[in-house]
Amino acid sequence: MFFYTPGRPGSVFFNTDFFITLGQFPCVNSTLMNSKFLWPALALLIACNPAKEKQSETIITESTNKVVSATFQQIIDSANVVGSILIYDPQKTTYYSNDLARCDSGFLPASTFKIPNSIIALETGIISNDSTIIKWDGKKRRLPAWEKDLTFHDAFHVSCVPCYQEIARKVGVQRMIHFVDTLKYGHMVFDSTTIDMFWLEGESKINQFEQIDFLQRFYNSELPISQNTTVIMKRLMVIDENADYKLSGKTGWAIRNELNYGWFVGYFEKGNEVYYIATNIEPNTSFNMDLFPKIRNEISVAAFKSIVH
Repeated sequence: MFFYTPGRPGSVFFNTDFFITLGQFPCVNSTLMNSKFLWPALALLIACNPAKEKQSETIITESTNKVVSATFQQIIDSANVVGSILIYDPQKTTYYSNDLARCDSGFLPASTFKIPNSIIALETGIISNDSTIIKWDGKKRRLPAWEKDLTFHDAFHVSCVPCYQEIARKVGVQRMIHFVDTLKYGHMVFDSTTIDMFWLEGESKINQFEQIDFLQRFYNSELPISQNTTVIMKRLMVIDENADYKLSGKTGWAIRNELNYGWFVGYFEKGNEVYYIATNIEPNTSFNMDLFPKIRNEISVAAFKSIVH
């Protein structure tokens, strides 16, 4: 087995990256549970803390500021989850978070590994472009959306686990070792028996600072990959584009020791500025898990809006 760094054993994977609705917001009326009221609810949530700037703490390091955001913590608490949001503003060389210590803790990447896995697929020629067809083998899969032929673009966006497991098997152990090393992506642990599962269970891990570092190097074309791969990936990763910003990224969801946690990693482009984000959350025991898939994105967007005003 090839170990890059020790991690956490005993994981079981569960991944559903579809959108439903957002959960509870104590500072707004409980009738706002319907998703059509989502963004008004978030706006009211942020408005509930007009003194948020005074409640933030700035920590000065050698080259980067780190701001502990009370608003981020309110967003987390109001969603009935625990966890941490990390946003990096390279224009101000400043990190914003509600819990900087937790952001340094490693977790399984889960489906956020589909970003480097997609890069590797393109670089090795296993996948030619985002319109390449990945054939369904006809076998029963956990989600109906996976039970058909999918373009590479669609496989990424419906988070088709069997599609990406097939890609990983075709990449193979030696090439995978080479790429995760040269891409400097977290601390992945795998061998020939776990080549198609190591990002879903086992000892692999990555923290939020590492997720942002990887995304920043990708966005700035600092990874040792072709420009063609970069162009395809930037097109592939777009989730939302509106008058205010363009959002690109990937969700992830895993279960370790019967505890759920969810990821959202990506970046916002607003005019000529870019902001990187890595959100990692766990539901409270009273949380309605039907709301978990979309809440990772919604928390992330709310946090971004709170710092760009």
